Amino acid sequence: MIQRKQSLWLLIAALLNAGVFLFGVYRYHIMENGVDTLKEVRINDHFPSLLIALVMTLLPLVTIFMFGNRKRQVTMCFVSMLAVCSFITIALSRTRNLNALPSSESYWIGAVLPVASLVFLFMAIMGIRRDEKLVRSVDRLR
Repeated sequence: MIQRKQSLWLLIAALLNAGVFLFGVYRYHIMENGVDTLKEVRINDHFPSLLIALVMTLLPLVTIFMFGNRKRQVTMCFVSMLAVCSFITIALSRTRNLNALPSSESYWIGAVLPVASLVFLFMAIMGIRRDEKLVRSVDRLR
């Protein structure tokens, strides 16, 4: 159902995942030609990261409108969680290979947003299961 809590959780998860397009994942300083420059790892620079970010952003939005089939909705939430975990894995592997100075590197907002999205996807799954349980109890009364 569109007006249920899990729809809000899915919308928030999609918005958090979309935030990855706006913010960088990782920032580091590097010396280039004797000048200290600030570099940023963004998903737009890496095609597989871009594809996974698109998938992890669109899946919760599509899942909102699958309210007629709750089992498929739960499956789509799990697939979305898998996409978010694969994005986090790719982001971590990309940042591990950088040759930056150890004291001047840090994860940025784009690295935290997918982790927060996992929490909201989990809350959506719990809400969908609660709805399924409610429908089963009402069917039992008939």
